[in-house]
Amino acid sequence: MRVEVEGRELALTNLEKVLWPETGFTKGQMIEYYVAVAPALLPHLEGRPLTLRRFPDGIAGPSWHQNECLGEPDWFPVFETRGREGRRLRFCQVDGIAALVWLANQAAVELHPFLWRVEAPREPTQIVFDLDPGPPAGLVEAARVALALRPLLGELGLDPCVKTSGSLGLHVHAQLPEPTETKRLARKLAGRVATLVPDLVVREVRRAARPGKVYVDWLQNDPARQTVAPYSLRGLPRPVVERDGDLFALMRMTGRHSRGFTNTP
Repeated sequence: MRVEVEGRELALTNLEKVLWPETGFTKGQMIEYYVAVAPALLPHLEGRPLTLRRFPDGIAGPSWHQNECLGEPDWFPVFETRGREGRRLRFCQVDGIAALVWLANQAAVELHPFLWRVEAPREPTQIVFDLDPGPPAGLVEAARVALALRPLLGELGLDPCVKTSGSLGLHVHAQLPEPTETKRLARKLAGRVATLVPDLVVREVRRAARPGKVYVDWLQNDPARQTVAPYSLRGLPRPVVERDGDLFALMRMTGRHSRGFTNTP
């Protein structure tokens, strides 16, 4: 199927392929979802390189995190930089709905932007904490840790917000007044939270040490790390979404493969 999106002609393939067997949610429906949420999603992607998690055979099949942008059309935005030992890196970007649709057609289910922007590589514009509960701890315990973290960020003049991870935990983000290194600061704040609520927070990375506790992952602030974007789908048994303030399962969509698209010959 050939469509026109924002003046770009795209070939969409295998729209009936079921990506989430438990619900029957198809690739075509996923593309429609991303078109529908684009006004909310795009500001979180604009100007940031992406790592993609692709599921070409659905979430029950093989998947991988893709750093290199491959096979993109000539209009697609790519950020090039140098990695270790001078190796050239090519990251996909999303500058509009057409680029978003092209990625979705590649079965890029998850979108993971870097914390930094292309104009200031490796200098994060926000600080983030991934609050990862170990069962039987869950969202309630993660929320208590987020509330303990909030005044610590407020002391620095930062205004944090919280969003679900699309899985078990929460992400706490705070926008920075200017791009800067955040890894050491994040580690310090994670240690302070552990002191404030020792009954809730575990300092060890090992999952075996986490039952009933919340791990405050400050390592997400490494410039080489990415955090899944708000409104990105997740590769879980049901098509759930990373969302500000709420976790919800998608309902089946109607009007499949049509919203936002213009057919071309």
